Amino acid sequence: MNMTSGKGTIVPNQFIILTKYSGIFQSYGVVICKITNGKTYLDKKFWNYSKTTSKYRNQFLGETTQETQLKIESGQYKLINLNKLK
Repeated sequence: MNMTSGKGTIVPNQFIILTKYSGIFQSYGVVICKITNGKTYLDKKFWNYSKTTSKYRNQFLGETTQETQLKIESGQYKLINLNKLK
């Protein structure tokens, strides 16, 4: 499903994909974040790629970029390659 802006309008190219086991945030065809089995994984190349990606990643995770960075540094979030072909 498309994400929505603060004004409630549908945002193109920003998606949340829900499966039986995971929640995935995808921006412009690139997987940015995956939450599965209570663990959060961010793509090591694209997790903080642009202002737009960061804005909607923050919305997906419910936190700021600074909070995300701290969770990466503490090991709570893992940086991995979520886009093996990119």
